[in-house]
Amino acid sequence: MNVIHFDSNLSEQSRRERLYEGDIFVFSPTPTTSALSEFARTRATEAFGGIDPQTAQFEMPVEDYVSIIGPLKTNFYHDPHSHKLLLDIVSSFGADLNETYFDVPKLRMVTHGGYLTSGMGYAHPPHRDTWYGSPSSQINWWMPIYDLASENSLAFHSDYWTRPVKNNSRDFNYFDWNRERKSVAQHVKTDTRLQPRPEESVDMEAQTRVVCPAGGIILFSGTQLHSTVPNTAGVARFSIDFRTVHVGDLVATRGAPNVDSFPPASNLRDFRRGADLSRLSLELIAQYEAEGVAEGREQDFVFQPV
Repeated sequence: MNVIHFDSNLSEQSRRERLYEGDIFVFSPTPTTSALSEFARTRATEAFGGIDPQTAQFEMPVEDYVSIIGPLKTNFYHDPHSHKLLLDIVSSFGADLNETYFDVPKLRMVTHGGYLTSGMGYAHPPHRDTWYGSPSSQINWWMPIYDLASENSLAFHSDYWTRPVKNNSRDFNYFDWNRERKSVAQHVKTDTRLQPRPEESVDMEAQTRVVCPAGGIILFSGTQLHSTVPNTAGVARFSIDFRTVHVGDLVATRGAPNVDSFPPASNLRDFRRGADLSRLSLELIAQYEAEGVAEGREQDFVFQPV
């Protein structure tokens, strides 16, 4: 049985171990999480010219909306201040920045109804991040920048923690995904990119939704099956997510059980060490990839939004 911990005081190592067992951790806003949330909220308000980002979809055509959120997401991704605030969070939650590697924070939005459901507003069906090439020791950090409601939150499908789901992860190449993501703004009405998804029905009724205020944060394993709740809240959901891995766990192949994830390529080249921004060694990354999959793909190793 998976457990949800609220404002836990477990050590960082114990928390990682529980996350690898399928538990979920939820924390109230802290000074560091609130700082990142407020920074993102300010950037979103500026991008929409003072219009409330939560309701902007009701005031403009979807093409105009996409032309705003594209630069907003890219600028947030690249902003050194976003990275600094992220590392403040990770450090304040007890992680050793010499041992912890992170990927950059991503700003996402899920609009109300069917206004934008592809490309930059893609609503994820049930999936594990490990289907996308994440290691089983990856920890996901997810936070809303406005208060959540059940009608626009995340859904966790924990009944599938040790239950495999037939999926197409064997056919998903993370390097292809990096290349194709650069054209994400073109996918307004439909999204033709290959993405990991179930190839059998998933019991969507068996779900747990976690609701927290702006600046609250949810930690869960990248192996946890989760999905985007169809947004019927009347406002767009804006959130930030990023991921961390512990190098000692990577070396020792510690992590959550892998019941159904077999992508050939890895996302580990995206990660940088918190202490000095150095990359993981190629020798270590190779242990998490199919032999030969990276040959000749250097230009696609790391996603760089434009």
